[in-house]
Amino acid sequence: MKDIKTKLACFLLAFTIMASFISYDTDKTLFALSKIGTQSDEVVAIQRRLKQWGYFYGNVDGVYGSQTASAVKKFQKANGLNPDGVAGNATLAAIGLPTGSTDSSNTNVNLLAMLINGEARGEPYEGQVAVGAVILNRTRHPSFPGTIAGVIYQPGAFTAIQDGQIHAMMEANSLRAAKDALNGWDPSGGAIYYYNPNTATNKWIRSRPIVTVIGSHIFCN
Repeated sequence: MKDIKTKLACFLLAFTIMASFISYDTDKTLFALSKIGTQSDEVVAIQRRLKQWGYFYGNVDGVYGSQTASAVKKFQKANGLNPDGVAGNATLAAIGLPTGSTDSSNTNVNLLAMLINGEARGEPYEGQVAVGAVILNRTRHPSFPGTIAGVIYQPGAFTAIQDGQIHAMMEANSLRAAKDALNGWDPSGGAIYYYNPNTATNKWIRSRPIVTVIGSHIFCN
């Protein structure tokens, strides 16, 4: 009887270990999404976005071939992501597509906080929230992508993406400002643009109707 119990205990232990590996592999499959050989609607969406932004020049056919992988690599390099040509969670989030993550709300808070931190560190707190509000206002505007990640990573949209400041050390106020913006506070007055008049070189942005001024930033539409 003792031998049977010992064997049963060993079997259960082995089964538990095996199950954990199976679960781990399943998770990896879930989160390593589109890659060469994949054919899906998700690939269609990836191709459309990258074609719109000038990274992809092939046919939008839903087939993840070498052209798509090359376009994904270019996008990844331009946005500080690992240029492996695989559209995993981080890349999908940057493109503005669903990632399959069960923690998308936290992802949005953190990404918005990173953008605020990169663009508005040192600004008055109200101005930091206003920068976050501009991102959210854009997600609701027909001229911009409909997701936070899509807006933030839209090519050429934000200096913090271009100069890497989005990865700067996070300040506590940035995270708090992101939460306040997501909770509905909009000190920008509904603005969809902002700029620093001391550093902006774009003449077009200076022609936009001004909504409000907070700290160093002019918020406009």
